[in-house]
Amino acid sequence: MDGFLGELLGTFILIVLGAGVCCGVNLNKTYGKNNSTWLLINLGWGMGVTMGVYVAGHLGSLGHLNPAVTLGSAIFGLFPWSQVVPYLLGQFIGAFLGAAVVIIQYYPHFKVTKPEEGNTVGNFATIPAINNPVFNFLSEVIATFAFMYILLNLGNFTTGMKPFIVGFLIVSIGMSLGETTGYAINPARDWGPRLAYTLFPVPNKGTTNWNYAWVPMVGPIVGAVIATGLFKIL
Repeated sequence: MDGFLGELLGTFILIVLGAGVCCGVNLNKTYGKNNSTWLLINLGWGMGVTMGVYVAGHLGSLGHLNPAVTLGSAIFGLFPWSQVVPYLLGQFIGAFLGAAVVIIQYYPHFKVTKPEEGNTVGNFATIPAINNPVFNFLSEVIATFAFMYILLNLGNFTTGMKPFIVGFLIVSIGMSLGETTGYAINPARDWGPRLAYTLFPVPNKGTTNWNYAWVPMVGPIVGAVIATGLFKIL
């Protein structure tokens, strides 16, 4: 139960801060509109991960906040299979609820952001800069491989200052490898908010692009599995 609750609240915080910075940068009539950069978005997501890991660790979770991390670890014996389902449920539910809160927070700003100015689903789910499914998939595999392999070398990353290292790892991945797809590197981070955006009455809602959603689901899992396998071999 501790693992489920920690993953739920940790992922909730991750999405509130991560999707929140995207809305603050991209929606009309916010203080961040036209005064922000890709670096700020990366920092927002990075610090979202840091704070989410702290919350999860305090509640007895390992702070995965990411189905790719959980599944990659379980497949190679680094995490018990008995905890996989509670962790995954916590991650997806937490991501969904986090996105719901961000929708409420920025509801008036969605109302003044017109569809012709861009699809606001990108504040919650990833959209490729160039739509090329094969290379979009490979981008997610590569970015998640780098993330997961470095993460595994940190050991228990919920303690001390290590959550900040994880946060800056997210910033580094975003600045180096994230520009192609928006770097999901986390199926829950994409699917939970994408579902919330689909179901809730978001003003001026754009298309939800579910035809692309397999990329941020499958790519990160493949990347994490490869990284964990290499870590075990070496």
